[in-house]
Amino acid sequence: MKLNRVAVTGLGAICGLGHNLNEIWANAIAGKPGISTLENQNTENWPVNFGGEVKNFSLSPDLMDLKDQDRFDRFNQFALHSTQEALTQSGLLEAKYNPAKIGVIFGTGLGGFPHIEMHHKTFLEKGARRVSPFFIPSVIPNMAEGLVSIKWGFMGINFAVASACASSAHAIGLAATEIMMGRQDAMVTGGTEAVITPYTIAGFASMKALSKRVDEPARASRPYDTERDGFVMGEGAGILILENYDKAVARGAKIIAEIVGFGASSDANHITAPHPEGAGANICISQALELSGIRKEEVGYINTHGTSTPLGDIAEIQAIKKAFGDHAKNLTLSSTKSMTGHLLGAAGGLESIMCIKALETGMIPPTINVDNQDPECDLFVTPNQSVKRDIQYALNNSFGFGGTNSSTIFKKA
Repeated sequence: MKLNRVAVTGLGAICGLGHNLNEIWANAIAGKPGISTLENQNTENWPVNFGGEVKNFSLSPDLMDLKDQDRFDRFNQFALHSTQEALTQSGLLEAKYNPAKIGVIFGTGLGGFPHIEMHHKTFLEKGARRVSPFFIPSVIPNMAEGLVSIKWGFMGINFAVASACASSAHAIGLAATEIMMGRQDAMVTGGTEAVITPYTIAGFASMKALSKRVDEPARASRPYDTERDGFVMGEGAGILILENYDKAVARGAKIIAEIVGFGASSDANHITAPHPEGAGANICISQALELSGIRKEEVGYINTHGTSTPLGDIAEIQAIKKAFGDHAKNLTLSSTKSMTGHLLGAAGGLESIMCIKALETGMIPPTINVDNQDPECDLFVTPNQSVKRDIQYALNNSFGFGGTNSSTIFKKA
């Protein structure tokens, strides 16, 4: 069976670096940190009081009226906001596709935790009768897809992927597969997450997963540095519009990039710790390379999972070395989590967009805060300053608790 080609025609994003893609990309290339002391909540009793927080955000009333904005969790609003940006760039709404052939698949790791905590407080203090009837619709992980499909009339496949920090990367791979197989003409995909809350911060802190660098939050996320001490929570969304390549060309759409490879695997090792030699990650990178049909030497850039955890960074470097062999030393790597924090289920969406922008502009965003690179992370990680590279293929890695892994390869348009 001949597979359809998959074009990327639209991008939209929001995170601690900015409210739109142009702002985010400019700040990323400049190496600016999007991590700071939290302002949206009272963090007096929190073990960590900083993160990659989206500040001063308000959703356009054109996307959701103000009354509903109080009813629907923040991750839903991020999805609507960034989907509108991506749709505007793509021109998809002007395409004459059958609505039943336009689908929506997003990834989210935890769903509507802010509203879960808020309504739980109401339940304890005021009783069951005071819990809002909007509580369940607000927090279920697939509601972002539901709201997007309702807003724009997309009647194709519609569901959520919840695979921890690989969620949106898996969503992109599955969305691309729908187009490759001919089941859908276009897909809205990526991820959204907004779980900087007391419970999630407390939970990750209890696991000793978070950085405790409260005295200098902008320097807390430091992948590959010898003094890294954990990841930094972030929030936001990264949304891509995918289309059948030939149909996108026929309607005159601008092709931004192409998805040519996707792999997924399991470490089968531990509930939270990565395989120490990156065995599962190596498998999914190799799968993505095989599907793409390209030589591994053609890959020029990897936006790594690179969370700034002591074990995770080393394991991923080991996987890259195994998958790419001698070519690994020629690769340009970077972890943009050093600037955005870790968007959990939305990480793969945002970081896939970083790959696409690197292909489009020929600029590689840096890994900031690399003062003393760990000798066990001995590949070129683009320390502290962006670099110019003419690359034809870029790869995104996203890994999650439970040992789940995803790798996606993008081709320059």
